[in-house]
Amino acid sequence: MPLVYGALLQDHAEGRVTHVVLHDLDPARLSAVTRVLAEQAAGVPDAPEVTATTDLDEALRGADFVFSAIRVGGLEGRANDERVALAEGVLGQETVGAGGIAYGLRTVPVAVDIARRVARLAPDAWVINFTNPAGLVTEAMSRHLGDRVIGICDSPVGLGRRIARVLGANPKEAWIDYVGLNHLGWVRGLRVAGRDELPRLLADPDLLGSFEEGKLFGADWLRSLGAIPNEYLHYYYFNREAVRAYQQAEKTRGAFLHDQQARFYAEMRNPDAPAWKVWDRTRAEREATYMAENRESAGAGERDEDDLSGGYEKVALALMRAIARDERTTLILNVRNQRTLSVLDT
Repeated sequence: MPLVYGALLQDHAEGRVTHVVLHDLDPARLSAVTRVLAEQAAGVPDAPEVTATTDLDEALRGADFVFSAIRVGGLEGRANDERVALAEGVLGQETVGAGGIAYGLRTVPVAVDIARRVARLAPDAWVINFTNPAGLVTEAMSRHLGDRVIGICDSPVGLGRRIARVLGANPKEAWIDYVGLNHLGWVRGLRVAGRDELPRLLADPDLLGSFEEGKLFGADWLRSLGAIPNEYLHYYYFNREAVRAYQQAEKTRGAFLHDQQARFYAEMRNPDAPAWKVWDRTRAEREATYMAENRESAGAGERDEDDLSGGYEKVALALMRAIARDERTTLILNVRNQRTLSVLDT
């Protein structure tokens, strides 16, 4: 939430968000995040007002936009999903493999309940779903909200940004032909000034080896595909290597995040702790260790500094502007297929 709120603080245009309601079942967690946002807003005269409640209905009532980011079972549940799967020799991960299926099964009933409440308490609201597995959860919520629920992720736009940067293009001016879901997709083309530059990238082994996905998958594999896959497809294309790397890791990603989050909230119990500084340090550590086992198994080295800034908040703000202000923009989102891919159902 602090990343999204930071983006809202920079929006001073007409029709901007003026009130944010935070909801969590845990009052201590809610208080900690509220403190972080308060420090962010210090010195910003027109900062959106922030209120907090443990009552979901109160939070939803009359909302224009609803951000849904839930973790049913907490990080302990995620760690258990990972451990059980890895013990059986299959992939234990948050959104893919057996771990992702377990997480999805646990999450869908709660997400559907939220969707029903939104339909009743805020029928005109748009739901922006951050919850993984994003495609599965968004589809489940759409049974009650129709097209007014949209799944977002920064993974596809991050991939497009990296490809454009390698090709010497301005990511803001490049048109990315991305097909699939947030963690199950491929870039089939990248147009700059009407010209598809992806063939030039695929033909140059030095360029292919200079960015995250090239290091993960290798130049030969990418050329054989004729496309650049989302980094999460490393779990499928190199399944044995990924499973082995995660089995050999000191702790699973879920266990790491569980311990990290526990330290964060323990530190935040001190009323004098610098809330924003503590949160930002935690965020930076989390991002720096993202998919570390995959990179190690592929010999990909450290993640580039330019790729540590996330991007969820920018996608969310751009989507809100497009809806609320009727602004024209191009975004990669989890929505119904409609006529996008003729080989799939509408």
